Amino acid sequence: MLLEKGQIIIRTSDITTKEMQKRVDQYISQFKEGYFSPLALMARLTEEVGELAREMNHYYGEKPKKSTEKENTVEDELGDILFVIACMANSLDIDLSDAFNRSMTKFETRDKDRWTKKELQQEGRE
Repeated sequence: MLLEKGQIIIRTSDITTKEMQKRVDQYISQFKEGYFSPLALMARLTEEVGELAREMNHYYGEKPKKSTEKENTVEDELGDILFVIACMANSLDIDLSDAFNRSMTKFETRDKDRWTKKELQQEGRE
């Protein structure tokens, strides 16, 4: 555990989605208000994705930051998005691991021949 600007930052490189959802739930559960409604969480997610888009535009686009704007990072914004997604999943009783596995299976099945695989590119060069 590291203390950074009055906040506890836990450095974990291999956190599972279940652990992430549990940590978010422990945080939210300490407040009487609990989770926001699904619609409010969707609005929060949209807001966070907009903030990510702004950061991407600052770092990779044509719109540099103003000197008065505070420094955020793409990593910070992705973390905020993960937090809101975990809130949404918890409030709707969705296991993110299951949702992710179903989604990957769909992509691996539906799109398995959609793109040129690297092995095929290398064979063509030899």
